[in-house]
Amino acid sequence: MIIPGVRRTARSPDFFLTGVIISVLSLMVIITMLNPSYILKENKIKCRVGSKDRGCQSLSFPEALEGPPSSPGTWGGHLRWLPGHPTQPLEEETKMNAEPERKFGVVVVGVGRAGSVRIRDLRNPHPSSAFLNLIGFVSRRELGSVEGVPQISLEDALSSQEVEVAYICSENSSHEDYIRQFLNAGKHVLVEYPMTLSWAAARDLWDLAEQKGRVLHEEHVELLMEEFAFLKKEVVGKDLLKGSLLFTAGPLEQERFGFPAFSGISRLTWLVSLFGELSLVSATLEQRKEDQYMKMTVCLETENKRPLTWIEEKAPGLKRNRHLSFHFKSGSLENMPNVGVNKNIFLKDQNIFVQKLLGQFSEKELAAEKKRILHCLWLAEEIQKHCYSKE
Repeated sequence: MIIPGVRRTARSPDFFLTGVIISVLSLMVIITMLNPSYILKENKIKCRVGSKDRGCQSLSFPEALEGPPSSPGTWGGHLRWLPGHPTQPLEEETKMNAEPERKFGVVVVGVGRAGSVRIRDLRNPHPSSAFLNLIGFVSRRELGSVEGVPQISLEDALSSQEVEVAYICSENSSHEDYIRQFLNAGKHVLVEYPMTLSWAAARDLWDLAEQKGRVLHEEHVELLMEEFAFLKKEVVGKDLLKGSLLFTAGPLEQERFGFPAFSGISRLTWLVSLFGELSLVSATLEQRKEDQYMKMTVCLETENKRPLTWIEEKAPGLKRNRHLSFHFKSGSLENMPNVGVNKNIFLKDQNIFVQKLLGQFSEKELAAEKKRILHCLWLAEEIQKHCYSKE
């Protein structure tokens, strides 16, 4: 049948098929271009250590760069939070689609609890561990090797060109000396809190790190805990009337771990991170050395003149626990509910450290973190002075 006005041609079906093929191919190209792994591969950027070039972000952790907004008057935003929940497993949330351009040689100083966890994380296949190469560990004890990792001398760790990073996991009293030695040797440093047992020493070490162009990172895993994430959500936007935080645990040797305000600085960091900069009103220290009993009571004040009480109580038989009470105009929060198990908090801290090595933190973020850490160390030193002045 011939339809008037329509011209038939034997080639019309070929033209139609060609158009379909071109459309399908175009769609495949678009999908490929939108694939994150393709983008990461095509935009591969060589990132120098400590670079402030924001392009370095394409090398790692693209999903973990931003966090929940800070509330007014709190110390939020200085850490990189995983999306949705601050303690989601790194294996699920931090996907890396490219091999690192280089690996940083690492030595772990001290193989106690924290040092052993650091060695475990460095040896296991995690996103941030892919940027790090564990060379060995340093210890005052003659151990030979731990989990197949060789022991090396401090002198070799300081002089080795292979070693570029030191994890300081030793007793608190030794942190300052180790940090200074490794910075002077041109190494980057990750140190367990507290960085030092004096505010002035910490400030000097930070100046030294900046002079050497090296990263100095103080670990604060307490800010990566489920409990802190819960508290931050509870506190945001609320007007505090008064609050208290009591921590109990077994005794610690002050000669090794420092004055209680320093050894317990993670609790002080919680209060500062939740309520902003604090001022010291009073501090007392009760001790019975024959019973290994210690109780430090600190009265603090927020910028709005709201009272906060921090108590550290330690003695044989006391269970490790936190008791808190925060009263707001809109209600009260008494004690901590069961909010889940803390997973991979040291690994998450390593994640943050590697981001710093790759230059993925802005100057503003680094300055805010430094200000908070130095403020807490300054408060700890003032508390120590007040307690000793009463003796």
